[in-house]
Amino acid sequence: MRALVRETKLSAEDLIQPLFVHAGDPEAVASMPGVRRHSLGSLVEECRKCAAAGLRAVAVFPRIEADKKDAAGTHAAAPENILFAAVRAVKEALPELLVITDVALDPYTDHGHDGLLTADGMDVDNDPTLAALGALAVAEAAAGADIVAPSDMMDGRVRTIRAALDAAGFEKTLILSYAVKYASAFYGPFRAAVGSAGDAVGGKNATQPLDKGGYQMDPANMREALLELQLDEDEGADVVMVKPAGPYIDVIRAVREATLLPVAAYQVSGEYAQIHAAAQLGWLDYERTRDESLLAIKRAGADMILTYFAREVAEKIR
Repeated sequence: MRALVRETKLSAEDLIQPLFVHAGDPEAVASMPGVRRHSLGSLVEECRKCAAAGLRAVAVFPRIEADKKDAAGTHAAAPENILFAAVRAVKEALPELLVITDVALDPYTDHGHDGLLTADGMDVDNDPTLAALGALAVAEAAAGADIVAPSDMMDGRVRTIRAALDAAGFEKTLILSYAVKYASAFYGPFRAAVGSAGDAVGGKNATQPLDKGGYQMDPANMREALLELQLDEDEGADVVMVKPAGPYIDVIRAVREATLLPVAAYQVSGEYAQIHAAAQLGWLDYERTRDESLLAIKRAGADMILTYFAREVAEKIR
């Protein structure tokens, strides 16, 4: 009877699996149980499992070696970028599986910020960053990415990326914009997974967390979220995203009511890690807490959810 009258249901098609890749053997991410940095071979095998479970899309994030990073993030558009090889490998093996790629410079900069810095190194320089983001998006599309996802929060980047993609002949490549991305404390395990420099969990300035509050949103603000949404929608975003998801389900609901575009939400690494940690201590029921957290995000209005639980939940549903 409860199933018959249930108002909100999760399906495999709602879920997107984030995956990490690097130029080495597969290795565990210590702060994210069950998550690995994949080699190209293990990434393809994981994508096969995702597709078999009924997932329609994966999001691929690279971990770049420290010696390939610099202040300008020049390796982002280099032909030997492991991300491009990963996209090509997945699309060759599984052409029907959608591949989403991140558009930001933080995996490639030695300072760990999402954009280029001003001459004094004190702030991110918005406008000079835009050209680099456009070039990265075009390179990702050329490698075979179906959807590019700017996560940098620079002003005007959706318009720049759309123009760059169209000029390069990639009119059909979609833009999933991190339209509403907060300067959240929940990103720590992700930054460890991609080796983002300057963060408290790894990097040359490991004693201080990397502060991205100059361009990511204040967690206290709601009206600003709707402004950011409007700007990215006007600039040509095809899908808009709220990140993080769980602590911001009120924002997801507000965004859902303010737009006719598809709405994505990212259940981030910190949300994933805390459920695992509490379950390992015996304080929470792992499966019930996992499933309830995702159901709440879907109930709030998300059409699709990026979550590290995606494959295991899809397998359970199937």
